[in-house]
Parts: sequence; C-alpha cells; structure tokens
Amino acid sequence: MARVVVVGSYNQDHVWTTDALPAPGATRLGRYASGPGGKGFNQAVASARVGAPTTFITALGEDAAADAARALATDDGIALRAEIHPALPSGTAGIFVDGDGRNVIVVAPGANEALSVDFIAGQPDAFAQAAVVLAQLEVQAGAVLAALQAGRQAGATTMLNPAPANAPTSDALLAAADILTPNETEFVAMLARHARRDVAADSLADMPAPALHALCRQLAPAATLVITLGAGGVFVSHRDGGDRGDKETFYRLPCSPAKVLDTTGAGDAFNGALAARLADAAPGTAFRDAVAFANTYAGWSTELAGGAASMRRLHGVTP
Repeated sequence: MARVVVVGSYNQDHVWTTDALPAPGATRLGRYASGPGGKGFNQAVASARVGAPTTFITALGEDAAADAARALATDDGIALRAEIHPALPSGTAGIFVDGDGRNVIVVAPGANEALSVDFIAGQPDAFAQAAVVLAQLEVQAGAVLAALQAGRQAGATTMLNPAPANAPTSDALLAAADILTPNETEFVAMLARHARRDVAADSLADMPAPALHALCRQLAPAATLVITLGAGGVFVSHRDGGDRGDKETFYRLPCSPAKVLDTTGAGDAFNGALAARLADAAPGTAFRDAVAFANTYAGWSTELAGGAASMRRLHGVTP
C-alpha cells in the first residue's frame, strides 16, 4: 500500500567539495563525486528509509541516469512511476560544498519540466492508497497542482515543499496544500509574491513567535506552515482551530544537534521523514511529535555527504 506518494524530480547530482566556495572568476581545487538526488527522489528515499511504503512519481529521459533511478528505487523498495521523455535528458544538479558543509546548487531540470498533468491523472490507484501526498517545485507546477488535488480528493493529507525559492507558486497551489514546508528563503519569497510583504530571511529565526505566526496566517490562512530555519530550528503555525492534535497554535523547536559534514538534502530529509511519520501516525497523535522526529532525522542527514545517500536507514526502528 502506498502510504506516501511523492511527486517530484529525479536529478543526477554532481558534487564538488572544496575548503571555501570560489568567488566569481576564481578557481579552486576540490574533490568530485556523483550520485542520486533531486528534491523529489531525496524525499522519497527519506520516506522509504524511515519505514513508510512509498511511491515516487517523476519524469525521466532515456539515459544512464534514468537507469540509475530505476535501480536505486528498487534498492530502497520505492515504487517508481516514471513518464519517459526520450528527447530530453534526465535532470542534473551541480552542487558545490564548502568546508563548513554549506552549499550552492544549480539544477538543470531536463525531463522534470515535462512531467505532465495527463501522467498524474493516469495514477489514480496510487493516490487512492495514499495517506500523505508530498510534492515540491522542481517539476512543472501544473503537475504539482494536479497531484495535490488528486491527493485531497482521495482523502490524503497534502504537503507542498515550495522549493526552490525562485519557482513560481500560485494561489491555487497554496490552497491545495494542507501543510506547507518552506525554508526561510522560500517563505519570504512567497510572502513577497502573495502577500506583498518584504521581510528579510535572516530575521525569521529571531522574530517574536506571535509576529511570525501572523505572517504565516497572512500567507496561507487555511494551511499549517512548518518553516525550517537551519540553525534556528523549526517554526510551526497552525490555522485557528486546526492544531492537528497540538496543544499550541504556534511554537518553535530548536535545531537538532549534529556533527555537520554536508547540508545538501537536509530539507528533503525533513520533508520525507515528516510525511512518513504523518502517514503512520495514530489518530490524535500530536503533530509536534512528527515534526520533532523529522527535525532529528534532518540533523542526521547532515552528518553524511550527498543527497539521497545521506538519508539514514531506520528499517522501521523508532530511535
């Protein structure tokens, strides 16, 4: 049974690690590795490794990266449903990581941009079995909207991770999400776009909780927002009367301690783990418990290098 359906991107990651990120025009020596990634695939891997039966819906080219995606999905027990576009390459990402684990990333979407509404519409059995449908914005927005609407129609909880920050979001897309999970950069980008509020991303971690809650309600009145703030932890804001089993309408959780090696994929680890825990939660379970677990799981991911490769295997064991 597909308890979590993830709709999103598969990218082949190309990762360069160096002591300090190069300034414009500069060249630095470093180390190279390649492996699986893409926000969608990373989140599907996290969900599966936490222990949730997971289906991943994506688009691929007809190339070695697509072959790798199929093999990797099989290895993690993920049910892969891929729309194939022979004329397009599978997605790729160039990732540069410095000595402190910070990264900069450039993504070439390739086939991801061609994931179609028709292909989403052709997967009714997957959505019918889902407890949670999770999507991001590295595939075309129409397919994301169709997936969230299909999930909601089937009675699933819908989650949108509105990443990357420069991806377009519509009012309809935000309205289709029961839970929004931006990081600080994505949150302020959506505030500027939808609420015409100009807020600095680095101000959110220290902003008084009632003020941040008010911004959340202004952005998406009907949704629960979970803002990941890096070292600033996590902020949760529920709509009035919709606390999902929590005793508080809004609250913060501190950053989970970790020996940080590489932050690539940490947000994806958080989202996949949160979806898996929500899918498996007993009725009445506090939302806070799932967020706290996802926060810890994301911290673990920073202790390993890579995107999908950094997701810890739990084999269904609760830590």
